[in-house]
Amino acid sequence: MNETDGKDRPLTGIRVLDLTQFLSGPYATQILADLGADVIKLEPPQGDPIRVVPPHFAGDDSVYFLSINRNKRCIAVDMKQLPGRELVKRLALSCDIVMENFRPGVVGRLGLSSDALRKEKPSLIWCSISGFGQDGPYSNKPAYDMIVQALSGSMSLTGESGGAPVRAGIPIGDLAAGLYASLATLAALNRRHQTGLGDSIDISMLDCQVAMLCYQAAYYLHSGIAPGPQGRGHESIPTYGSFEAKDGIHIVITANTERMWQGLARALGHEEWLSDPRFTTNRERLANKKALWPLLEEAFRARNADQWIPILEREEIPVGVVNTLDRVMRDPQIVHRNMVLELENTGGRKASVAGNPMKFKDTAPEPQLYPRGLGADTAAVLKEVLDLSPYEIADLIRSKAIIAKDFEED
Repeated sequence: MNETDGKDRPLTGIRVLDLTQFLSGPYATQILADLGADVIKLEPPQGDPIRVVPPHFAGDDSVYFLSINRNKRCIAVDMKQLPGRELVKRLALSCDIVMENFRPGVVGRLGLSSDALRKEKPSLIWCSISGFGQDGPYSNKPAYDMIVQALSGSMSLTGESGGAPVRAGIPIGDLAAGLYASLATLAALNRRHQTGLGDSIDISMLDCQVAMLCYQAAYYLHSGIAPGPQGRGHESIPTYGSFEAKDGIHIVITANTERMWQGLARALGHEEWLSDPRFTTNRERLANKKALWPLLEEAFRARNADQWIPILEREEIPVGVVNTLDRVMRDPQIVHRNMVLELENTGGRKASVAGNPMKFKDTAPEPQLYPRGLGADTAAVLKEVLDLSPYEIADLIRSKAIIAKDFEED
């Protein structure tokens, strides 16, 4: 990206055409941008719909938009017009990677199918993210995060036993699809280094959620028993869960081993539990969880959360407070790891967002560019990537095929 000095970032020299909107795709392309790729975010004239998602705004842009679009260049092109579609095709053929999250068939009807473009440029990597994938009985259905959480079964596992299904507090359906999309794209990029050939990648949000069922899926496939809501505990380990302390703050412990169980009993002041035949091993503790859990809950109510932490840590019991976000964002470990970023644009506007968890020892510090305005880089990108003249760019502006906030006509 020509605005940064991160010349040795892992993806420096890789250009990405980002046709995505909403959350899953922009999250994936932000990962690539954080890794140093030159990501060109292409939006319709009205902009990515998340630019106007309430309730929080910094200037004209929603904080939602700002949270997943840093380090990208933003251009605005009307793909409903033939000149716009021709521009998008030329841009795609000038990029290493194209990522889109339209409903299956939409880009094909615009004359921008991956098959057609990859015939012209076999090295092109095309990644499609959709709710249900490019084929199958659900492929043409619309999908959003909560829909795939529900259909995947993950909502049936979330919440307290006997209660209503609960969606995850973060949009895990969208975010998981974005993570898998970026991972698959990097795998295809590695293959291209070896063979010179690109690939077409099909990422389904529902597939990703089912993959993340992990051992819960395996438990069901082995036993035939569908697990229910997991609540505050763990299906296999009765001393893995959250407990309310005296001050009403919950703490989480993960006493997974026999050594940890013994340390937990000592920390809670109940060494008599160690000789109780109901609790001798994890198998007995699991079988007698209904008896053990109330004892643990009563014991934890004896002290405040911050009093329990050092006591449990002395016994080497993994423990943590269930933080609210105000506590997370000022947590010393989070601050030390630069997981709260303050972005600032050229006009002095600032926005704080969650940071990049990928840390590299031998590469330059990552750039942190404030998300750009709609059409802020259109003229620069068209000149640099497609070698368009000012006259050609002016014609496109007059025909309303593009919005170019950075264009100054001579």
